Amino acid sequence: MVIDQGPIDQDHQTLVRQVNELHTATSEGRGQDIVARLLEELVRDTVEHIRREEHFMETIGYPQLAQHKAGHDNFVAELRELQEKFAAGSITVAPRLSMLLRDWLSLHIRRYDKDIAVFLRKQKREAARTPRSRA
Repeated sequence: MVIDQGPIDQDHQTLVRQVNELHTATSEGRGQDIVARLLEELVRDTVEHIRREEHFMETIGYPQLAQHKAGHDNFVAELRELQEKFAAGSITVAPRLSMLLRDWLSLHIRRYDKDIAVFLRKQKREAARTPRSRA
């Protein structure tokens, strides 16, 4: 799914690579070995991605920005909670992170971010139908 053919789509591709890396490591019994690094990357990359995406939604006048932002805030809070649990010695972080990322990809990106793309297409169609004024 394409949103902006630029940084937002690249961010989504990075997240997919991170999810795949965690899945591979977990299936090979190395999940715990990469969780700390991956969580740090995910928090950093996600916060930056969210900043970019929310700015983009603002500039296009996306009507569901507040709801979308709430989903972002919840996701970052869950990532940070997992970081804390991992730092406290929890051994269940890798599988919980894997489930969180899977859900984020399937629910948020494939559903809610897709709505942004639909909104943009609708805006472009409406702009194409609107007659241009002559000077």
